[in-house]
Amino acid sequence: MKLLSGPVAVMGAGSVGCYVGGLLQAAGAAVHFIGRPRVLAALAQHGLTVTDLQGGHAALQASQLHLHDRAALAAPASLVLLCVKSGATAAAAAELARCMAPGTLAISLQNGVANGEVAAQAAPGLRWLPGMVAFNVAELGPGRYHRGTVGALAVQDHPALQPWLPLFAAAGLPLALHAALQPVQWAKLLLNLNNPVNALSGLPLRAQLLDRDCRTVLAALQDEALAALTAACITPARITPVPPRWLPSVLRLPTPVFKRVAARMLRIDDKARSSMADDLALGRPTEVDALCGAVLRLAQAHGLRAPLNQALVTLLSAPSPSVVGGYALRRMLGL
Repeated sequence: MKLLSGPVAVMGAGSVGCYVGGLLQAAGAAVHFIGRPRVLAALAQHGLTVTDLQGGHAALQASQLHLHDRAALAAPASLVLLCVKSGATAAAAAELARCMAPGTLAISLQNGVANGEVAAQAAPGLRWLPGMVAFNVAELGPGRYHRGTVGALAVQDHPALQPWLPLFAAAGLPLALHAALQPVQWAKLLLNLNNPVNALSGLPLRAQLLDRDCRTVLAALQDEALAALTAACITPARITPVPPRWLPSVLRLPTPVFKRVAARMLRIDDKARSSMADDLALGRPTEVDALCGAVLRLAQAHGLRAPLNQALVTLLSAPSPSVVGGYALRRMLGL
């Protein structure tokens, strides 16, 4: 396969950025990783290893990696993958605008539903496309990133993507193209409402989903989101075997029944956890506002309330939030 000659810039070399960028480089792309000093130091010392629950493995030596703490130090890219946390979107996009050529293709591979728009407002000269990451990536150790669930990358369709499709396919990251990505983003957000629950539970992802207290909280958060989506006339896409509007009912099933009905949903290895759990453990700001906050804003825009989503925004935005466990969280929310 003849690969494109232009480099790829990963703006936000965290769990998703390192996983996707690592596979693209293993497939032959020239990838420049732009990230935090902590991550860059680990990559510089240990190299980059990416693995997955199906046994996939790719390893890059430190000497093979192009590492930068600022976008201006990276080579001008032909493709930018924006993987920063939602709160850093505007600043990261503005930084990219100062050093990337006008018209450079840029894909937002971030949680939430508004980051593509925020990036386009901050850097209107770049060609922005919203994207969605359907799988979970956990940082297992310095320079080691593991995909613990199944799923693909989804991107809003655009002719500029066509030359890049062979590279992503060769990397084991085929792009699912959608004429409109908003329904897909909201469907993923419904699932991502589990991120704050997972973070506060203190449990690995699979164990947390098998905890009925945690599932009850997630179901209640999704109920509020689905009510807001109905009021906004937004129909979330079906990205799981269970239709979006059935999710709360399935989550509330007794655990033995849930294990049978949601068997495909539970195809998660024991290493998987939410990135929000990592943020909470490291004392970093979380993306709760891009998730529960988005539900709250949509509800308020249509004359509704979303008190449970509001409660989690408040809880995780407080100074030094801590793990409380599923049972205590359910009681705190009055469920």
